[in-house]
Amino acid sequence: MTATGTYSPRPGAAPLGRMIAAQAVLEARMLLRNGEQLLLTVVIPTLLLVLFSSVDIVDTGEGRAVDFLTPGVLALAVMSTAFTGQAIATGFERRYGVLKRLAASPLPRWGLMTAKTLSVLVTEVLQIALLTAIAFALGWSPQGDPLTVLLLLLLGTAAFSGLGLLMAGTLKAEATLAAANLVFLLLLVGGGVVVPLDKFPESAQAVLGLLPISALSGGLRDVLQHGAGVPWGDLGILAAWAAAGLAAAGRLFRWE
Repeated sequence: MTATGTYSPRPGAAPLGRMIAAQAVLEARMLLRNGEQLLLTVVIPTLLLVLFSSVDIVDTGEGRAVDFLTPGVLALAVMSTAFTGQAIATGFERRYGVLKRLAASPLPRWGLMTAKTLSVLVTEVLQIALLTAIAFALGWSPQGDPLTVLLLLLLGTAAFSGLGLLMAGTLKAEATLAAANLVFLLLLVGGGVVVPLDKFPESAQAVLGLLPISALSGGLRDVLQHGAGVPWGDLGILAAWAAAGLAAAGRLFRWE
């Protein structure tokens, strides 16, 4: 018999760390079960890597195509998950009132954003592992410092996450869907992913070089293809985008 005033199981919120972990697992599962998100995060980067590495479509300059393409495709994978996928998913969660209800739960709003970021990182680990295995099968020979690569990927994730959350928290869901996919296509073409920036007019190269996808793909290419040291310029561009995007998202994000 239970004594008066005691309850089993004990009522109340779970520890914060456990709540964030549970939400992150849920977010990752929903992301990986979504067919459209899988198309963006897995299928398109994989097809681009295999197709452009096997067929001489774009002049990538000196060296083998796979050595040029793999860093760009890794950058594309980060953008597809942290920006496009997260913006679309969060935009529709906001429209359907999911975020409003989650905001009323014991999980604080910053905890929800942390869980979303963790789910993005989990998805990116799976993406990068798959793309790296495919690249090795195609004969990829990476160089450079893995820690520098990790830093570029983390800053790229922060930059694209801030921009994705900013878009999802300020635009309507339908507008977010259209804008996120349009930006994905534009940055795929003009961000140095599969087409070298030096193929564009000189007047456009300076502007395109300031884009986060260009900084991420360029920095990864310098390290992985050419064995360069720390690309401080690209890291600075990514850090600036991350700071601006996350600050704007934190200030302007609307939960309803």
